[in-house]
Amino acid sequence: MSTSPRPSNGEYKSVGQEYPDVVEMKKVLATGGASSKEGAVVSSVPPIVCYCLASILMTVVNKFVVSGRNFSMNFLLLCIQSSVCVACVVIVKRFGVISFRDFDRKDAKMWAPISALLVAVIYTGSKSLQYLSIPVYTIFKNLTIILIAYGEVIWFGGRVTGLTFVSFIFMVLSSIIAAWSDITDTLQASLTTGEQVPSLAGLSDVTNIARTLNIGYFWMLFNCVTSAAYVLSMRKRIKATGFSDWDTMYYNNLLSIPILAVFSIIVEDWGSESLNRNFPPETRNFLLFAIAFSGAAAVGISYTTAWCVRVTSSTTYSMVGALNKLPVAASGMIFFGDAVTFGSVSAIAVGFFAGLVYAVAKNNQKKAEARTQEPVIPMSSRKP
Repeated sequence: MSTSPRPSNGEYKSVGQEYPDVVEMKKVLATGGASSKEGAVVSSVPPIVCYCLASILMTVVNKFVVSGRNFSMNFLLLCIQSSVCVACVVIVKRFGVISFRDFDRKDAKMWAPISALLVAVIYTGSKSLQYLSIPVYTIFKNLTIILIAYGEVIWFGGRVTGLTFVSFIFMVLSSIIAAWSDITDTLQASLTTGEQVPSLAGLSDVTNIARTLNIGYFWMLFNCVTSAAYVLSMRKRIKATGFSDWDTMYYNNLLSIPILAVFSIIVEDWGSESLNRNFPPETRNFLLFAIAFSGAAAVGISYTTAWCVRVTSSTTYSMVGALNKLPVAASGMIFFGDAVTFGSVSAIAVGFFAGLVYAVAKNNQKKAEARTQEPVIPMSSRKP
């Protein structure tokens, strides 16, 4: 089923202009129409705040779901989340609260690569959370900012100033401190556990710990690369398709369902023993509720991601996630008992400082660009 073409983001009317009727205004508000350039700074605050809250919620819920001792059905988990997400937005659309495009094969074909990248992002993110703590996971997400920033230089004509580069150095430093603290704290915890001392004589536990950490950091690196590719590609494709925020969220999740379902059937074990191991009878109902809840909450993270990228920029969107590490890391320490050590706190502090330096650098860069673009008003007319 095809629909009439939708205006691009720049073609929406500003808030100060008069609308033909109230229905048109409600339509623009429901589809996430962009505000005028004069209110760009103010309009960027709501998506940033909403993205921060949604990212904290999603991180905590997903960590709870995948932290089960024997959980291994990540594709099934993500498939359920995407299905619940699509069902939620379709129901809300039926009640007339929001509006987005009906399914169109041409749009689906153009958006399919973005959905494939999204599958890679959410899967590698879930695997990273399965092996790493929340503070380490959030700190290493900073490396995505560097990849996105230089991607914007290549594809969108962006620029990296000297102060921005300094903030990148602190981001890398915070990741190194976090990795060092994570490895040393894990080894010390094993050495001080009396039951594990005899087996450590053969270095078997040390080997197992190193293998687990290596797997976690491998998935983390893969997640950073795929996240940068996803954000940059989505920004470019949004401009080409004229998708609104709800269009982006709807197609992202709808097109990811068959991909996740196929991989779950092929890769994961669907035997009764495996299902009982992943979903123990004593916690099955609560676990399924948490998965369904995270799927509904995914509506928020999907929408606010596209909202943030469109209203600000892909680099600013990622930087907001970096500044968000303090409450996210605190949630890991509060809800999951992650270690509070000098190394972990130092890594979070350095990462937060890097975010502040980056914010100052971007503010200075915008002021400099605004000065160079100011029109020069002639003081006197030139005689012919």
